[in-house]
Amino acid sequence: MLTLEGPRLRLEPLALEHLPALRANCNDEALWEYTAQVAGFESDERARAWLGEARSASDQIPFAIVDNASGEAIGSTRYADIQPVNRKVEIGWTFIAKRFWRTHVNTECKFLLLRYAFEEWAAVRVSLKANAINQRSRTAIERIGATYEGTLRKFRMNPRTGTPIDSSYYSIVDTEWPGVKARLEAMTARARV
Repeated sequence: MLTLEGPRLRLEPLALEHLPALRANCNDEALWEYTAQVAGFESDERARAWLGEARSASDQIPFAIVDNASGEAIGSTRYADIQPVNRKVEIGWTFIAKRFWRTHVNTECKFLLLRYAFEEWAAVRVSLKANAINQRSRTAIERIGATYEGTLRKFRMNPRTGTPIDSSYYSIVDTEWPGVKARLEAMTARARV
């Protein structure tokens, strides 16, 4: 099972043992406002259903984001749309406890995922996407050095409202990785804890 270790956090395979901390840290509607996910942490039953769904997709690897200092799961992220033949992968489905917004967590998390994709899997493309109206997520994606590719209109349905969501796509390709890597290493080194 794949675990990615950083100086202040680790990404470990999402498991039942992470659910109590995820329920405590991430049962917050603000985390789900712009996503195509349904918040699954208001009950043990919903949390287990969310876990089952996250772990059932054959082209995804879901992780718990674990804070090294406390040992607590403070969010989750995934590799998705894994296509070894095309040497591409998507990073997404990321949510982080609100108290860790604007800290080192998202930057370090993305660095670990990107480094593994480019340096271990030899990916030539990593894509990321966000709800087109979610400026906070779009800014975070742009901040790490991803290139905006366009917005797919009415790309998916919002499971809570039944209304269409436009999805803005970004990517980092292998020739850009050395520059993005240097940028992320510098950002991680100076990030606020």
